[in-house]
Amino acid sequence: MAKTRQKFYKSIPELPKAMQTKKRKPKLMAVVEESNCTGCLVCVPFCPVDCIETVAVDKHENRPIPPVQIRFNECIGCQICARVCTQLTWDAIRMLPIAEFEQQYATTIDD
Repeated sequence: MAKTRQKFYKSIPELPKAMQTKKRKPKLMAVVEESNCTGCLVCVPFCPVDCIETVAVDKHENRPIPPVQIRFNECIGCQICARVCTQLTWDAIRMLPIAEFEQQYATTIDD
């Protein structure tokens, strides 16, 4: 009797042909405290929209491993990165209400 193998891994999804924009403005925005971030990249694979990246090495010349940063225009405010950072590493990512974020960083996040 030949047994068929079960698939345990999902297939790799195909990337969309065009970049999608957010459907609505998030209520919260993830912000990285660069002084607390160790650059471990633990948060990166958990981000559902892949908006976390390493800061350019030139910006932090005295640090061997640069911290991460959030691409604010892509963040959906899901809080996953903040939870992962708090539970697995240094608690370097905090969530700000969008109004406070826009005031503090003098920017607006589009819908």
